[in-house]
Amino acid sequence: MKRLLTAALLPAACAIAIPAAQAETLKIGVLATLSGAGTAWGMSMQGAADLAAEDVNGKGGLEVGGKKYKIEVVAYDDKYKASDALTAINRLAFDDRIKFVVGPVGSAPALAILPVSTENKVITMTMGFTPKALSPDYKYSFRPVLPSDVFSDPQIKWVVEKLGGKRIGGLFPNDESGQQVAAANEKAYEAVGAKFVAKEFFERERVDFVPLLTRVLAQKIDAFELDGNSPQTAGLLVKQLRELGFKGPIIRTGGDATADIVKIAGKEATENVYVHQPIDLSSPAIQQYTKRFEDKYKIPLNAFSPFFYANLQMLFEAMRKAGTVSDTDKIRDAMLALKDFDTVLGKVNWTGQAQWKSNQQLDAPFYVALIKNGAPVVVAKCTPAKCE
Repeated sequence: MKRLLTAALLPAACAIAIPAAQAETLKIGVLATLSGAGTAWGMSMQGAADLAAEDVNGKGGLEVGGKKYKIEVVAYDDKYKASDALTAINRLAFDDRIKFVVGPVGSAPALAILPVSTENKVITMTMGFTPKALSPDYKYSFRPVLPSDVFSDPQIKWVVEKLGGKRIGGLFPNDESGQQVAAANEKAYEAVGAKFVAKEFFERERVDFVPLLTRVLAQKIDAFELDGNSPQTAGLLVKQLRELGFKGPIIRTGGDATADIVKIAGKEATENVYVHQPIDLSSPAIQQYTKRFEDKYKIPLNAFSPFFYANLQMLFEAMRKAGTVSDTDKIRDAMLALKDFDTVLGKVNWTGQAQWKSNQQLDAPFYVALIKNGAPVVVAKCTPAKCE
């Protein structure tokens, strides 16, 4: 087996270690952004793994093939960088001997790890939105969250028809993630008669956007698109846009970032901001999960977390059905065979064959919300076909 080498990576603290004389240990890896601009997403993923592990361990362990296993979570911080993600997957696969990984965040890290995870048959649960993350060539790559090329068309169509704006401006990260989201969003806007009249790319480390935003606003835009920027970056963009005097609608056609947007920009600045809302906030199961997460971590829940929790529920059930915790081919097949599986999201299935020739995309409804008084209020329920 080939091992790819890169710079050293500092591990994030992280294990749920539960001593048990009779139970064996099953390690689940987390490869996520646990520092910097994407921390909210990374913590949502680590939190999902921790809570799923607590569920199993609290019942005495996972019973598979006549044996009991306690779950241990081992996490590494990729800092939203492809090079650090590559280092992390090498450590998880070779040093920790882990075959199941939650992560990574972002398209560039997702693409960086695929050769290693595929060759070594490591099942991953990615948040990379790139279409390249799912493929017949990458049979161990699963994606529990809906990517922008699924939700951007119906969401943008609904927002444009409601608001009537035709001149759109936006800033995008200058990497695989940003380029993929930019292309999906631009195509969706053009399909409903709107157009990006101002579009700029920037390096992810940037925090002062005033010069770029000034150029965008000079094009007399009707609305600003936050796209797939990290939660902290999205918050800075809203704050600086409002400080520059932009009063028009701001649209978030990207991953959940509402809590960080409100925290950084403030309640007043986030009025008239439309956001992608992955979960049904009125669901009792979601409300219970939210309370549990927030009580444990003392931070707002990022709405992607329940999707990874649901994927882990499916993984554990697949292990039971396959009768193994080591044969990832059997576990993969058993997970794909799950139909109408009951999770915190409700009943879920797998999809993606028609779009990516890989049926490893979790299928779930999504929503459009309008931020009011600092909280998202659902204004439309969506499927990949339409929002209404």
